[in-house]
Amino acid sequence: NESRAEDIAREYIELEKNNARVQQMNFHLAEYYFRQQKFGDAAQLYEATNIVNLSNREIADMKFHLGYSYFTLQRFNQAKPLFNTIRQIKDDPNYIDANYYYGFLAFRDRNYSEALESFKIVENEKAYSSVVPYYIAQIYYIQNRKQEAITYAENKIKGGNAQYYDLEMKQMLGHGYFERKEYSKALPYLEEFVKRTEKVSRENLYELSYCYYMATQYRQAIDGFKQLSGKEDSLSQHAMYLLGDSYLKVGEKANARNAFLFCASNSSNKAQKEISKYQYAKLSYELGYQDEALNSLESFLNEYPNSTYNTDAKELLVSVLTNTNNYSDALSLLETLSNPSANAKKLYPKILYGRATELINDGRLAEADALLDKALKDPNNASVLPWINFWKGELAYRNNKLDNAIRYYNAYLDAGAPANGEANPTTIKYNLGYAYLRKENYPAALKFFEQVGKNPALNSDPLTQDAYIRSADCYYMNRDYSKAKAMYDNLIKFSWPSEDYATFQNAMLAGIRSSSDKVSLMSNMARKFPTSTLIGDANMEIANTYLADERFREAIPYLNNVLKIGENASLKPQAYLKLGIAHYNLNNNREALNQYKTLVSQYPNSPEAEDALESIKSIYVEDGKTDEYAGYMRQVGRPLSVSTEDSLTWSGAINQYEDGNVNAALTAFNTYLQRFPDGTYALDANFYKGEIYADKKDWNNALGGYGEVAERAPNKFAERAVLAAARINFFELKNYTKAESYYGQLKQITAGQENRLEAMRGLLRCQYQLQKWNDAVENAKELVSLKGSSMDDKALANMAIAKSYQVNGEYDLAIANYKSVVTLNKAALAAEARYEIANSWFAVNKLSDAEKAAFEVINKSGSYDFWVTKAYIL
Repeated sequence: NESRAEDIAREYIELEKNNARVQQMNFHLAEYYFRQQKFGDAAQLYEATNIVNLSNREIADMKFHLGYSYFTLQRFNQAKPLFNTIRQIKDDPNYIDANYYYGFLAFRDRNYSEALESFKIVENEKAYSSVVPYYIAQIYYIQNRKQEAITYAENKIKGGNAQYYDLEMKQMLGHGYFERKEYSKALPYLEEFVKRTEKVSRENLYELSYCYYMATQYRQAIDGFKQLSGKEDSLSQHAMYLLGDSYLKVGEKANARNAFLFCASNSSNKAQKEISKYQYAKLSYELGYQDEALNSLESFLNEYPNSTYNTDAKELLVSVLTNTNNYSDALSLLETLSNPSANAKKLYPKILYGRATELINDGRLAEADALLDKALKDPNNASVLPWINFWKGELAYRNNKLDNAIRYYNAYLDAGAPANGEANPTTIKYNLGYAYLRKENYPAALKFFEQVGKNPALNSDPLTQDAYIRSADCYYMNRDYSKAKAMYDNLIKFSWPSEDYATFQNAMLAGIRSSSDKVSLMSNMARKFPTSTLIGDANMEIANTYLADERFREAIPYLNNVLKIGENASLKPQAYLKLGIAHYNLNNNREALNQYKTLVSQYPNSPEAEDALESIKSIYVEDGKTDEYAGYMRQVGRPLSVSTEDSLTWSGAINQYEDGNVNAALTAFNTYLQRFPDGTYALDANFYKGEIYADKKDWNNALGGYGEVAERAPNKFAERAVLAAARINFFELKNYTKAESYYGQLKQITAGQENRLEAMRGLLRCQYQLQKWNDAVENAKELVSLKGSSMDDKALANMAIAKSYQVNGEYDLAIANYKSVVTLNKAALAAEARYEIANSWFAVNKLSDAEKAAFEVINKSGSYDFWVTKAYIL
């Protein structure tokens, strides 16, 4: 009975005085405890045993058993030397076990060579053959004998002997092949490991996902990489980068964009952060997130100015800026590219064209023309070539370069392009008609006017009406009077706004046959059209008819009527001159002299004043009053003794100018004005001086010359000088107050439709800049009612009216007019109008509408940073 024997043995050890026997009993009781797996008790008794009293066999057994007891008690440092002793005794029955346990402890202590030596002894032993191979493979791997590790582990797994550490060995094999970049061999091992493991490390999941990625099994790769987000380490960054690329491979750009955003927010790997930022920006562009693409690309270029993706990013940014109508920045950026791609080259003429139209709408015509020239020469301009030709024609027309205008307009028509706002066949044919009309080529003008003005009706639009009227004028100038009269009669029948003009022209036609019929019709003008601007012309024509028939007394009342009418200031010098002629022919020299002197006094610089001076001389000479004549000439600043020197000095100056020696001419003009500030040719000198300074862009000196001419209006240079002074003050010096004054003067003195239109436009622009909303509203309404007012005119007019409503708190009406601006204009006015729509919605607390309108500014008016910034703030 072993339990009874244990008690007896304990009692014996305590009572026995024979030390040798006690030592033996300690050993046997320890062996008993070892068999009972009471390793703590066994170890205590083994430690108390003196080996002197034991046989060699017992000593060897005791060392192994004590070592095993220490092992199970995790007293490894005490166990290891005991196993080491036994593992070296090949014929010891515990030789195999001792090697296993020693190998395990050596492995634990990282003594891999000793561990491998012991494990190799036991690897094929049945008890250990399913365990030890794992450790041997691990040691090979740790010793950087990786190929041996892989070969060994793979042989063991495929050898048919089930391994206790089968899953771990497969993980090791998968990892080994992964490290060797043999991903197809790694994949099945890692796949099985992950599938059978409850809790997989991030590293193992990454390796499996990467193997899927390399095997183009992108869906499986995505499932793995998705689980590796949320950390700030390099593994997470790599995973997010590959996740983004995997999504791209399966065509899921939105998910790819999100993955690259995560990767870009991680700074572990600078290169991947850079690439991901670029990919995020690129995908934002491709998915239509233009605003985010714009910000991301600008941020990328600022952060990575030397990136290998720099050119690609710039080209993408050019596309984004183009899509958001920010042609200004798009052009600046594109022109920094030394070697643009084919796609960028295709965009270039489109951007040039877009920026040119913005500049045209902003009144910067010379800059616009230069960009259109570049676009015209670009080999990739096919998509915008018709519109380029249209605007080249338009600018040439505005600058009175009629042959160029005709050439470009015809190029547009020949292309057969669809209508695009103002650029449409109808408008171009209308403009071609006017170009030929200015060239006095009436048959050619008629051809185009008739195409636009065909099928007139009561409700015809203003363009059709004007083209029809000009067709009639062409028939008139071609002396086909019957057709002209029939068309003027139609116009009167339709009661169009230009009915007064048709009546006037019919009167002129009547005068061909009968002067009395002409006078009768002209006389009716004041009664039928009391507010017509042609009343002065009608009175002048009646007077001219009477003068031609030498009915001088009857002409006088009509000439006086011209003087009483406030408008048509250009007719008044003629009226005074003809009044003088009429009185002279009635032998009323005193009244004739009075009229001539009034003309010279009020309009000293007009061409008629020169004729009047000759007539004054004739009367004084005729009356024998030459002394009075000399005194009068001194009185008006033209003493007779100076006139010869004046003329000679002037001749030298004007000859230099006409020969193209502008610097010498400028010096000569200034010299002339210093010597003869009120000389006969002072007006001419000031005007030409202004022209030369303007060509040199010396704006202030140019204004000095033009201003002198403007102050002496009306005169032969007055309209040109006043217009030039207005343009310089508005466009170059931004002096809107002075520009307003000059445009107002131009409106009063001009008789031509085009200059009147420009005067009205300039007035409105100045009043807009000066925020004179009440004046601007009245002017705006007058401008849009004029024949020939453009889409730009209507846009600015609506803008002024909208501002007036907005300032007065009438936001609904303001918004309606701002929307008209957006429809009519694509440049700075549209940008401002879009912003003010948002601002108006904000003012009435409709925040959702305000936000939507603000994004319209950002997405559609990108060239105008000021309004885009204000939209962001709003």
